[in-house]
Amino acid sequence: MADDTGEVNTAVEDGEAKPQLDEPEVSGATTDGESGISEGHGRSEKPPAAAETSWSAPILSLARKATETISSGVSYAAAPRNPAQDPMAIERANLLSMLKLSVKVLIQSSLSLGRTLDSEYPPLQQFFVVLEHCLKHGLKAKKSFIGPNKSIWGPLELIEKLCPESISIATSARDMPGIKTGLGRARAWLHLALMQKKVADYMKAVLDRKDLLSEFYDSGAFMMEEEGAVMGGLLVGLNVIDANLCIKGEDLDSQVGVIDFSLYLKDSMTAILDQKHYIEELNRHLSCTVTDLQVKMDSLEKTNSKLVEELTAATDRINSLREEQEQLRTEKDSILQSSQKKEEAALQDSQVELETYKQTRQGLDEMYNVVWKQYKEEKRIRQELEHELELQVSLKQEMEVAMKLLEKDTHEKQDTLVALRLQLDQVKTLNVQMFHKVGICACVTSPVVKMSLNTYSSSLVACDRLQKSERERKQSSESDKDMRVELEGKVDALQKQLTDLDTLRLGLENELRTEREQRQNLQKALQREQDNSIELRTQLQQLQGLHAELQDLKQEKQQLQQTCEQQEQALQEMGLHLSQSKLKMEDFKEVNKALKGHAWLKDDEATQCKQCEKEFSIARRKHHCRNCGDIYCNSCSSNELALPSYPRPVRVCDRCHSLLLQRSSSTGS
Repeated sequence: MADDTGEVNTAVEDGEAKPQLDEPEVSGATTDGESGISEGHGRSEKPPAAAETSWSAPILSLARKATETISSGVSYAAAPRNPAQDPMAIERANLLSMLKLSVKVLIQSSLSLGRTLDSEYPPLQQFFVVLEHCLKHGLKAKKSFIGPNKSIWGPLELIEKLCPESISIATSARDMPGIKTGLGRARAWLHLALMQKKVADYMKAVLDRKDLLSEFYDSGAFMMEEEGAVMGGLLVGLNVIDANLCIKGEDLDSQVGVIDFSLYLKDSMTAILDQKHYIEELNRHLSCTVTDLQVKMDSLEKTNSKLVEELTAATDRINSLREEQEQLRTEKDSILQSSQKKEEAALQDSQVELETYKQTRQGLDEMYNVVWKQYKEEKRIRQELEHELELQVSLKQEMEVAMKLLEKDTHEKQDTLVALRLQLDQVKTLNVQMFHKVGICACVTSPVVKMSLNTYSSSLVACDRLQKSERERKQSSESDKDMRVELEGKVDALQKQLTDLDTLRLGLENELRTEREQRQNLQKALQREQDNSIELRTQLQQLQGLHAELQDLKQEKQQLQQTCEQQEQALQEMGLHLSQSKLKMEDFKEVNKALKGHAWLKDDEATQCKQCEKEFSIARRKHHCRNCGDIYCNSCSSNELALPSYPRPVRVCDRCHSLLLQRSSSTGS
């Protein structure tokens, strides 16, 4: 069977015959610490019983040979052997792989048992053997009386200086009875450190001091390279293990450190059988998926043709959109130029009109202020005149009332004068009668004369009174005449004032009329200015509308550019999808071809390499190419690549390697 990633080519091919017919190589421990998993999808099938018998025969010799080759430096690395590679590096890789595997098996078995481990536990013994080989790798030989001596006790004694807490372990290892050699003390020290769960800490402390380790190890030793740091990390996992080891009574000096591979090969066989069944199931599943892939290929071809048609339609659409974009650009440029010219002309006209409007408005404001001041002054004068007129009217009314009262008094006095005159006439007539009667009737007696005299005296008194009243009447009539004259003069003066006020009123009314006309003219001018300002505002609004249209055109332009960019991006994505679909179709075709056309060639059908045509022998082994299924020699199939049907990189021939690299480079570009 062809070898796998991480297989161990044992020394059986050097001198021992193989009981297997169809299995020329053994898949052993892998480099990553897992049990060896073979990738032989096209392996010739045989029953599990035969496989177990074929694996069980060479186990003891295999373990013995592997131990000898590890200690002597022969490489059985996980990767394919390269003659130009450093043998020390191969030894370090093999030791690290075995250490990973032993630590893994020890931890898994101890966790599954769930108990404290003793010194008779086989995985624990194998762990100490592997660890001892790791510590011995690249160790310098010290000269002594007996001869050159290689002992790992020297590097472990350094830990006593670096970690004071390890002094008790070192002293107990030195003072332990029955141990005479440095190797026995080192083994006892490792047992005690494992029981204390301090192996990882002590190893890390000594691995950090490469200057001290250089006295004991060569430059390419396991402890001096990166593998030593990995070993320190692996040993941390041993802290979960509880160990109760009895060191007294054991012969630690003369124990032989041989690695027993049977502990790891049993698990690997079960894993190989499980993988074989899994591969068979996977082959059946792949045979079912081939039809699905064929259907998908047909659908992809159809979608590919549709995508090509859509691509042509999209290119036509993009060309038309580009032409429309050019037309829109030209129209936009012309509209921008015309709008800019209109905007500049309108701005100039509006600036000139605004300057003239400001100048006229300033002159009108000055005229209006002067007229307004005159109007206020005339209004104040008019109010004062109206107030004086009201006072004169009230005085005239009072004079009229006084005249009426005087006329009434005069009429009353005239009536009283008329009545007094009548009484005076009557008295005079009576006096004349009485005088005639006195003269005629002188003979009348004295009492009668007295009575007549009394009446005469009373009449005289009445006459005096009448005369007084007449004088008073005359005086009152004269005073009335004077008052009437005064009143008439006052009335004339008031009438003159009234005429003057009327003339002033008429003048003020005329001035007010002129002011009203001027005000109306000013209002008309203001209205015209307002109309001009409204026209300017409408023009500004039109300019704003043109600016908004410009913005809309710019937005439409941006949208068209975005649509063009999106369509170009969509075309690019469609081109990428088309190229990816073509590549996928090629991959599907190649997978289908590999599944149908390339048959897995059996081992007994090939006697020579297909490329170099050299015959196979014990030294020249057979190797399957995982891509084409043919059998090649090691030199013609030393390449590894990741394939879709395998989880890890596998062996391929030179032709498939160059072909797959060329395809991957074309897909990457």
